[in-house]
Amino acid sequence: MDTVSLAKRRYTTKAYDVSRRIPQATIDALLEQLRHSPSSVNSQPWHFVVADSAEGKARLAKSTQDRFAYNSPKILDASHVIVFCARTEMPEAHLQALLDQEAADGRFRDEQARAAQNQSRRHYVDLHRFDQKDVQHWMEKQTYLAFGTALLGAAAHGLDATPIEGFDSKVLDAELGLREQGFTSVVILSLGYRSEGDFNAGLNKSRLPAAKVFTFL
Repeated sequence: MDTVSLAKRRYTTKAYDVSRRIPQATIDALLEQLRHSPSSVNSQPWHFVVADSAEGKARLAKSTQDRFAYNSPKILDASHVIVFCARTEMPEAHLQALLDQEAADGRFRDEQARAAQNQSRRHYVDLHRFDQKDVQHWMEKQTYLAFGTALLGAAAHGLDATPIEGFDSKVLDAELGLREQGFTSVVILSLGYRSEGDFNAGLNKSRLPAAKVFTFL
Protein backbone atom coordinates (compact mmCIF):
# COMPACT_ATOMS: atom_id res chain seq x y z
CA MET A 1 0.00 0.00 0.00
CA ASP A 2 1.37 3.40 -1.00
CA THR A 3 0.62 5.41 2.13
CA VAL A 4 2.22 8.56 0.69
CA SER A 5 -0.30 8.57 -2.17
CA LEU A 6 -3.11 8.06 0.33
CA ALA A 7 -1.94 11.02 2.40
CA LYS A 8 -1.69 13.22 -0.67
CA ARG A 9 -5.06 12.13 -2.06
CA ARG A 10 -7.18 12.52 1.07
CA TYR A 11 -8.58 15.95 1.88
CA THR A 12 -11.29 17.51 4.00
CA THR A 13 -14.58 16.89 2.24
CA LYS A 14 -16.99 19.83 2.28
CA ALA A 15 -20.08 18.26 0.67
CA TYR A 16 -21.36 14.69 0.45
CA ASP A 17 -23.40 12.73 -2.07
CA VAL A 18 -26.48 11.88 -0.01
CA SER A 19 -27.44 9.05 -2.38
CA ARG A 20 -24.32 6.97 -1.68
CA ARG A 21 -23.77 4.80 1.38
CA ILE A 22 -20.66 3.03 2.56
CA PRO A 23 -20.98 -0.77 2.20
CA GLN A 24 -21.33 -2.52 5.55
CA ALA A 25 -18.22 -4.63 4.96
CA THR A 26 -16.18 -1.46 4.43
CA ILE A 27 -17.41 0.27 7.55
CA ASP A 28 -16.87 -2.92 9.56
CA ALA A 29 -13.26 -3.09 8.37
CA LEU A 30 -12.67 0.58 9.20
CA LEU A 31 -14.11 0.18 12.69
CA GLU A 32 -11.95 -2.87 13.30
CA GLN A 33 -8.90 -0.84 12.28
CA LEU A 34 -10.06 1.92 14.61
CA ARG A 35 -10.41 -0.55 17.48
CA HIS A 36 -6.77 -1.52 16.99
CA SER A 37 -5.47 2.06 17.19
CA PRO A 38 -2.33 2.66 19.27
CA SER A 39 -2.39 4.40 22.64
CA SER A 40 0.15 5.16 25.34
CA VAL A 41 0.66 2.08 27.55
CA ASN A 42 -2.33 0.55 25.74
CA SER A 43 -4.59 2.78 27.84
CA GLN A 44 -7.40 2.90 25.23
CA PRO A 45 -9.16 5.78 27.02
CA TRP A 46 -11.83 6.18 24.37
CA HIS A 47 -15.28 5.31 23.11
CA PHE A 48 -16.72 5.73 19.62
CA VAL A 49 -20.34 6.54 18.80
CA VAL A 50 -21.31 5.58 15.24
CA ALA A 51 -24.37 7.04 13.51
CA ASP A 52 -25.56 5.74 10.14
CA SER A 53 -29.29 6.45 10.27
CA ALA A 54 -31.01 9.75 9.54
CA GLU A 55 -32.27 9.81 13.11
CA GLY A 56 -28.84 9.17 14.58
CA LYS A 57 -27.15 11.80 12.45
CA ALA A 58 -29.86 14.31 13.33
CA ARG A 59 -29.10 13.79 17.00
CA LEU A 60 -25.42 14.51 16.39
CA ALA A 61 -26.24 17.56 14.26
CA LYS A 62 -27.96 19.19 17.24
CA SER A 63 -24.45 20.06 18.40
CA THR A 64 -23.81 22.14 15.26
CA GLN A 65 -26.88 24.34 15.41
CA ASP A 66 -26.47 28.10 15.68
CA ARG A 67 -22.76 29.07 15.60
CA PHE A 68 -21.62 25.82 13.96
CA ALA A 69 -24.50 25.51 11.49
CA TYR A 70 -22.10 25.37 8.54
CA ASN A 71 -21.08 21.89 9.74
CA SER A 72 -24.62 20.49 9.94
CA PRO A 73 -24.78 19.31 6.29
CA LYS A 74 -21.44 17.52 6.68
CA ILE A 75 -23.07 15.41 9.37
CA LEU A 76 -26.58 15.04 7.95
CA ASP A 77 -25.50 14.26 4.35
CA ALA A 78 -22.64 11.88 5.18
CA SER A 79 -23.09 8.13 5.04
CA HIS A 80 -21.67 7.49 8.50
CA VAL A 81 -20.52 9.73 11.33
CA ILE A 82 -18.24 8.77 14.21
CA VAL A 83 -17.99 10.72 17.46
CA PHE A 84 -14.62 10.25 19.13
CA CYS A 85 -15.00 10.39 22.90
CA ALA A 86 -12.34 10.49 25.61
CA ARG A 87 -12.67 9.41 29.19
CA THR A 88 -13.12 12.13 31.79
CA GLU A 89 -11.13 10.11 34.32
CA MET A 90 -9.15 6.87 34.46
CA PRO A 91 -11.15 4.63 36.81
CA GLU A 92 -9.90 1.50 38.51
CA ALA A 93 -12.48 -0.60 36.65
CA HIS A 94 -11.00 0.42 33.29
CA LEU A 95 -7.43 -0.31 34.37
CA GLN A 96 -8.47 -3.75 35.55
CA ALA A 97 -10.46 -4.42 32.36
CA LEU A 98 -7.40 -3.60 30.27
CA LEU A 99 -5.22 -5.97 32.27
CA ASP A 100 -7.79 -8.76 32.10
CA GLN A 101 -8.17 -8.35 28.34
CA GLU A 102 -4.43 -8.41 27.80
CA ALA A 103 -4.23 -11.63 29.80
CA ALA A 104 -7.09 -13.16 27.82
CA ASP A 105 -5.35 -12.19 24.57
CA GLY A 106 -2.14 -13.93 25.62
CA ARG A 107 0.00 -10.85 26.19
CA PHE A 108 1.79 -12.21 29.27
CA ARG A 109 4.30 -15.05 29.46
CA ASP A 110 3.85 -15.33 33.21
CA GLU A 111 2.47 -13.55 36.27
CA GLN A 112 5.62 -11.44 36.53
CA ALA A 113 5.02 -10.00 33.06
CA ARG A 114 1.41 -9.24 33.99
CA ALA A 115 2.49 -7.43 37.14
CA ALA A 116 5.11 -5.43 35.24
CA GLN A 117 2.56 -4.25 32.66
CA ASN A 118 0.12 -3.29 35.38
CA GLN A 119 2.80 -1.33 37.25
CA SER A 120 4.04 0.42 34.11
CA ARG A 121 0.58 1.55 33.02
CA ARG A 122 -0.35 2.78 36.48
CA HIS A 123 2.94 4.67 36.67
CA TYR A 124 2.06 6.69 33.57
CA VAL A 125 -1.54 7.20 34.62
CA ASP A 126 -0.41 8.52 38.01
CA LEU A 127 2.29 10.64 36.37
CA HIS A 128 -0.39 12.49 34.41
CA ARG A 129 -2.97 12.36 37.18
CA PHE A 130 -0.84 13.69 40.05
CA ASP A 131 2.47 15.09 38.78
CA GLN A 132 1.63 16.73 35.48
CA LYS A 133 -2.06 17.07 36.39
CA ASP A 134 -3.15 16.71 32.77
CA VAL A 135 -4.71 13.27 32.74
CA GLN A 136 -7.76 14.25 30.68
CA HIS A 137 -5.62 16.10 28.15
CA TRP A 138 -3.37 13.03 27.98
CA MET A 139 -6.39 10.81 27.31
CA GLU A 140 -7.64 13.18 24.62
CA LYS A 141 -4.24 12.97 22.92
CA GLN A 142 -4.62 9.18 22.79
CA THR A 143 -8.06 9.65 21.26
CA TYR A 144 -6.51 11.79 18.52
CA LEU A 145 -4.10 8.94 17.75
CA ALA A 146 -7.18 6.86 17.00
CA PHE A 147 -8.59 9.73 14.95
CA GLY A 148 -5.49 9.80 12.76
CA THR A 149 -5.74 6.04 12.32
CA ALA A 150 -9.32 6.43 11.11
CA LEU A 151 -8.45 9.22 8.66
CA LEU A 152 -5.77 7.20 6.92
CA GLY A 153 -7.93 4.08 7.08
CA ALA A 154 -10.78 5.91 5.39
CA ALA A 155 -8.47 6.99 2.58
CA ALA A 156 -7.24 3.41 2.19
CA HIS A 157 -10.85 2.27 1.72
CA GLY A 158 -11.54 4.95 -0.89
CA LEU A 159 -13.77 6.96 1.43
CA ASP A 160 -14.03 10.70 1.78
CA ALA A 161 -13.90 12.18 5.26
CA THR A 162 -14.34 15.39 7.22
CA PRO A 163 -12.70 16.09 10.59
CA ILE A 164 -15.07 18.30 12.59
CA GLU A 165 -14.05 20.21 15.71
CA GLY A 166 -16.70 22.89 15.16
CA PHE A 167 -19.49 21.59 17.39
CA ASP A 168 -20.80 22.19 20.91
CA SER A 169 -19.42 19.38 23.06
CA LYS A 170 -21.75 20.26 25.95
CA VAL A 171 -24.78 19.83 23.70
CA LEU A 172 -23.48 16.58 22.23
CA ASP A 173 -22.45 15.17 25.60
CA ALA A 174 -25.94 15.86 26.92
CA GLU A 175 -27.66 14.44 23.85
CA LEU A 176 -25.74 11.17 24.10
CA GLY A 177 -25.51 11.02 27.89
CA LEU A 178 -21.75 10.80 27.63
CA ARG A 179 -20.71 12.44 30.87
CA GLU A 180 -22.90 10.09 32.88
CA GLN A 181 -20.92 7.27 31.27
CA GLY A 182 -17.57 8.88 32.07
CA PHE A 183 -16.83 10.27 28.61
CA THR A 184 -16.82 13.56 26.72
CA SER A 185 -16.95 14.23 22.97
CA VAL A 186 -13.65 15.40 21.47
CA VAL A 187 -13.93 15.38 17.68
CA ILE A 188 -16.34 14.17 14.98
CA LEU A 189 -15.52 12.33 11.76
CA SER A 190 -17.96 12.32 8.84
CA LEU A 191 -17.52 9.59 6.23
CA GLY A 192 -18.97 8.91 2.81
CA TYR A 193 -18.48 9.90 -0.80
CA ARG A 194 -18.01 13.48 -1.93
CA SER A 195 -20.58 15.36 -3.93
CA GLU A 196 -19.69 16.56 -7.42
CA GLY A 197 -20.36 20.02 -6.03
CA ASP A 198 -17.63 19.80 -3.41
CA PHE A 199 -15.43 22.79 -4.21
CA ASN A 200 -12.57 21.51 -2.06
CA ALA A 201 -12.13 18.36 -4.15
CA GLY A 202 -10.60 20.27 -7.04
CA LEU A 203 -8.20 22.40 -5.06
CA ASN A 204 -4.52 21.57 -4.72
CA LYS A 205 -3.37 20.25 -1.37
CA SER A 206 -1.07 22.69 0.41
CA ARG A 207 1.58 21.84 2.97
CA LEU A 208 4.73 23.59 4.14
CA PRO A 209 7.89 22.39 2.37
CA ALA A 210 9.94 19.59 3.88
CA ALA A 211 12.81 21.97 4.65
CA LYS A 212 10.57 23.85 7.09
CA VAL A 213 9.06 20.89 8.90
CA PHE A 214 11.98 18.46 9.27
CA THR A 215 15.21 18.79 11.21
CA PHE A 216 17.75 16.03 10.67
CA LEU A 217 20.40 15.41 13.33
